Amino acid sequence: MSNTSNEMKEQLSLTQVVEHIRWNDGLVPAIVQDAETREVLMMAYMNRESLKLSLESGETWFWSRSRQELWHKGATSGNVQQITSLKYDCDGDTLLVEVKPNGPACHTGEVTCFHNEITGLPETSKQASEAETRFAVLGELESVIAERERERPEGAYTTYLFDKGVDKILKKIGEEASETIIAAKNKDNDELRLEVSDLMYHLLVLLQERKLPLDDIMSELSRRHERPRRD
Repeated sequence: MSNTSNEMKEQLSLTQVVEHIRWNDGLVPAIVQDAETREVLMMAYMNRESLKLSLESGETWFWSRSRQELWHKGATSGNVQQITSLKYDCDGDTLLVEVKPNGPACHTGEVTCFHNEITGLPETSKQASEAETRFAVLGELESVIAERERERPEGAYTTYLFDKGVDKILKKIGEEASETIIAAKNKDNDELRLEVSDLMYHLLVLLQERKLPLDDIMSELSRRHERPRRD
């Protein structure tokens, strides 16, 4: 696509996208999702003005139904949300806003507003949920690593790795891979558990440094699993 076409597309998004939305009493629900971890962070409402401000500023603006006023997310707390993409669904009645959050989305201090789990699901649903949450720690660790990169807390090991850069991260991956091999050769499962954990952590740091979401890796594994087997 030419630069002219890209500029026209950008102009259309700023001046005409409002007309593609199906407004309900002047409002449209906006689902906010972390662009890196894919976690749903919150749901709020936008009106025409807040959508316009969001597009122009690159940060999320909403309409507060309780206060009846425009609301710049993070203006008070500092937990602003930098927009990476903004889409509307096939019916034009819901927005999906992908963001890079500068802190928790929820006023309670939780990363996401959706932290209250409803229990009592049927047993089949429980089994499916358990299968999904079996590796939930990887998603949580990915979120923590992304937060460390954004905030760079002093004294944190992850901060040290990001400050040193990709060469240091790669060196650590090489070291942990070698130690994993040694533990396996020694048939020491206790040591192997520790070394594999270290290796996976450093791999997640590398993915964050390269801005390659863990979801992309999982999708690639799923595609490979679905391919016809030759054995």
